[in-house]
Parts: sequence; C-alpha cells; structure tokens
Amino acid sequence: MSDPVPALDKSDAPADTLTGGPRRGRVRGRAGTGGRFRGGAPLPLLLPALVGLVFLLLPLLALIVRAPWRTLPDQLAKPEVWQALQLSLFSATAATAVSLVLGVPLAWLLARTDFPGRGLVRALVTLPLVLPPVVGGVALLLALGRNGVVGRLLDSWFGVTLPFTTAGVVVAEAFVAMPFLVISVEGTLRAADPRYEEAAMTLGASRFTAFRRVTLPLIAPGIAAGAVLAWARALGEFGATITFAGNFPGRTQTMPLAVYLALQSDPDAAIALSLVLLAVSIAVLAGLRDRWITAS
Repeated sequence: MSDPVPALDKSDAPADTLTGGPRRGRVRGRAGTGGRFRGGAPLPLLLPALVGLVFLLLPLLALIVRAPWRTLPDQLAKPEVWQALQLSLFSATAATAVSLVLGVPLAWLLARTDFPGRGLVRALVTLPLVLPPVVGGVALLLALGRNGVVGRLLDSWFGVTLPFTTAGVVVAEAFVAMPFLVISVEGTLRAADPRYEEAAMTLGASRFTAFRRVTLPLIAPGIAAGAVLAWARALGEFGATITFAGNFPGRTQTMPLAVYLALQSDPDAAIALSLVLLAVSIAVLAGLRDRWITAS
C-alpha cells in the first residue's frame, strides 16, 4: 500500500509569478527586521556618507568646543541677553498660538475638502518654506506696513501699527512658521480614517462637533508635532523679523538678532546665545524622535 500523499502546506507552495505569494514573505524574513537588508555599505557610498556627516557635525562641535563654559552663566545673566531670551520665548509661543488657531482649520480645509484650485492653494501655503526670509519680510512690509495694502487701513481705522513692534515680531514669526504646522496636520488628517467622522454625523453630530469630538483627538499627535516644529522655527527666525520688525533691544530684538549683533562686539555672548538655540533644537529633535520612527 502506497504512503498517503502529505498535505501541501501553503508556506511551501511555489510563489505565483505575478503576485509573489509566499515567496515574497520568505524574502522579507531573510532581509532582517523590518524588511531591511543589513549588509555592509559599499565603499563608494560609505566615504561620501562619512564626509557628509563630518561636514554637518563639525560646525556644531566647534561651537561646543569654543564655548566660554566658565563665563557662560555670566553671559546669560546679562540684561540684554535675558531680554532677548524672554522676548524670543514669548514671541515664539505667541506665533505658535496664532499658527494653531489659523493653521489647523487651514490644514483641515486642504485635507478634507475638494475645491477648484486646491493644489495652487497648497503651493501658496507652503511657499514660505522655500521663500527667502528677507523676501518674506519685504512682503509683510508691503502688506502690513503703514503704507501697505492692509496696513494703511489698520493704521487709519484702528490706529494699529505692526512694523517695528513686538506684535510685528509675532506676525513675522507666524508667517514663516505656520506652514510647518499646516503640513504636519494635513498629513495626519490624510492618514486618519474619515469614516469615524461620517459615523459620528450619522448619529446626529454636526460636522464641527464631529471634528471637535472625533477628529481632533485622532490628530492630536500630529498637531503637537506641528506645533513643536512651528515653535522651533519661530524661535530661530531672523530675516523676516529684522526686515519687518527691526532690531530694537527689549522690543523686537530676539535671540537670532542678538547673536548677529553680539558677534560684532562680544563674540562670547554670541556663542552663549547660539548654545541656547542649539540646546532648544536638540530638545525639539529628541521630542519628535518617537514620532519620526513610528512614521517611518
């Protein structure tokens, strides 16, 4: 009596030439964790990679090595340095708040609605990302200056003048920082399942209630990440701020402006302020590290 034919296991079946089938799964298993091959890097790629790494890290290491560590507390305790720190933290926080109030609805509009010219609107929203900051400052002057398109109306109707004021600093920083938040929130909205909103509306919730009670908690991590990026970008803004708001100590002089001014007369103070900005940037990257790893 012949032996019974063993059942053919699906994992041993030959792979289909069109769809790949199980064979593709075995290839992934051999590739290593996460489907990534762990072979050694080719020498033609390794050398440029090391040169690029040194190129990016060397200026930062030089800043740390040449820092006046012994006099650093005294440098940071100077009145003008403390004023720049306070103004930078306040203006960056206020610019982030403006970006949240205006940017989250704008991101929702780009992600959830379909209207003519949406691609053009998205391109214009992200334009400050690639626009030179000085050009952005000039554009703000032409729009919101005393003789600007809207600025003259603000001045004559309400007596509001934005250029060369602390409010002008907030406006300039929000202009360059808001696109970071819009991009982050829009990407999170596109990844979120819209059926949750639709289910809430079928149960009687209005569209705004569905957004507030359902969508907003779902996209909260994206909003937080975008807010942190916008805050860090606002903190480091230089070109648009000095063009639109000027460089007046205690009123419009933020940390980047103070670094530029101190570099001409007091290099130790410039290095101290640069270290503060470097520490903030590292903290932002550390805070967003888990989100980037999850997204990748």
